[in-house]
Amino acid sequence: MIDIARPKIEGSIAVADGDRRIGFAEYGSATGRAIVWLHGTPGARRQIPVEARAYALERGIRLIGLDRPGVGSSSPHRYDNVAAFAPDLAEVLEALGIDDFAIIGLSGGGPYALGVAHAMPDRVTAAGILGGVAPTVGPDRIEGGAMRLGTLLAPLVSVAGAPIGQVLSVALGFARPIAEPAISIYGRLSPQADRELLARPEFRAMFLDDLLHGGSRRMNAPFADVVVFARDWGFRVGDVTVPVRWWHGDADHIIPYAHGEHMVSLLPDAKLFEMPGESHLSTLHMATDIIDELLALWDQSRPPLGE
Repeated sequence: MIDIARPKIEGSIAVADGDRRIGFAEYGSATGRAIVWLHGTPGARRQIPVEARAYALERGIRLIGLDRPGVGSSSPHRYDNVAAFAPDLAEVLEALGIDDFAIIGLSGGGPYALGVAHAMPDRVTAAGILGGVAPTVGPDRIEGGAMRLGTLLAPLVSVAGAPIGQVLSVALGFARPIAEPAISIYGRLSPQADRELLARPEFRAMFLDDLLHGGSRRMNAPFADVVVFARDWGFRVGDVTVPVRWWHGDADHIIPYAHGEHMVSLLPDAKLFEMPGESHLSTLHMATDIIDELLALWDQSRPPLGE
């Protein structure tokens, strides 16, 4: 196993009048421009590629990963809808002294990234989505993909998700003997692009690091995500005015490429980057390019002083 950069700062911040906490991990420069990275489903605060962690330090970027409620260092909680995440993030950002920021959402982090962009258009400079989930209900819905099953299972998960999550957390508490085989099994069952990505030592190290420091503590969040994604998100996709850049593999076996096309067609300021031959996770190898694209958009909307 290769060495992997540890967070510069890691902890949790009180939200909701101190009733709950949100876990975070920070990489790069404490004084740089902030980029918030929202993990997939499942995932946790360290689900950030090794290359992105090193690049943040090289470019002087403040890169922050968060635990959604019910995973890692975040207290268990189920939002009423996707939009309800934004007030929690606002409190975290206030505690960290962050005003303007860009945001990235991987897979299940995509809806939350869009919800934050909708709630804070004056603060979010740009949003990057990697194979993001699309709505399954309401006027913005699209059929198919993994969320078809998720929508069917949402009523059951609403009741049984928490106890199942507790069992998984206990299992992952035994750490490496379970976590490493789980990554290998997913790789063997995935399309070629994901298999190749998970065969790379730096990405295996990242996923293992994330599982051991996130899922081994709490694992309720993925089930809460499934329930919330199957509801109205609390905002219309077309009302997100922040610039959005969307990366999607045309061989994605979990969130079909057509979902990315659908979402970009609804967003007023969006661009779709088709990734030929790439699947669901394999777009992660584009992390540094994604960061560069978002910083370029930041410069366009907020030119440096003196320009």
